[in-house]
Amino acid sequence: MKTEREYFQPLASAFVRGKLQQSYERKTCPALFEKALEELSEEEQLALVALGHTYELPLHRFKKKMPTALPRVYQVLGILKGIQPENVLDIGSGRGAFLWPLVHTFPALSVTCVDVLDFRIADIMAAHEGGMKQVLAQQASVLALPFADRMFDVVTMLEVLEHIPETAQALAEVCRVARCFLLLSVPSKEDDNPEHIHVFKQATLRQLLQDQGVTRVSFSYVRDHMIVLARMEDL
Repeated sequence: MKTEREYFQPLASAFVRGKLQQSYERKTCPALFEKALEELSEEEQLALVALGHTYELPLHRFKKKMPTALPRVYQVLGILKGIQPENVLDIGSGRGAFLWPLVHTFPALSVTCVDVLDFRIADIMAAHEGGMKQVLAQQASVLALPFADRMFDVVTMLEVLEHIPETAQALAEVCRVARCFLLLSVPSKEDDNPEHIHVFKQATLRQLLQDQGVTRVSFSYVRDHMIVLARMEDL
């Protein structure tokens, strides 16, 4: 059996509970599924993880990653610790390489996720249904976000912009819904990913953001990636 040290344990437990709502174990072990997530003991969380392995659920998404694994994620988390937002919109949440460390680091943070793929949304909502009520997900395009202006303290968009042909339109939308900050990460040099259609320079991103009225922009670099922090106060 895998140990709790390998996973963001409450997140993995919530995901398993959400995915196995119609399972035999849901009927025979109701306490594992009906207790509030925070009331589960370590033994009960381990039992849920074991069930997840039995049903071959993709629990690897919830493995704890050392900072050396995805340094850009941990740098962005460090920036967010300085901001202390009340809510975040995460664009292109995907498998959760950033989302799950974010939720683990800020367990009380309200996080709304957007992705274009329905099965990604379904997986995130499984964690919501399993007890991670602060996490919601909605299928949508970054080119037409279904949210009100200035709705989120911070919008995060990690490793997304380089995939989008309509970069100006995407930035217009994320700047529209961001109240305080926009946090981006993009590759800082060419790579062998055929889905990457842009390689951005500082000057290009600065101009794209200035075109949206954003003038306070800072840049940092970590392991072939550029991290952009844009402040929305001027808008």
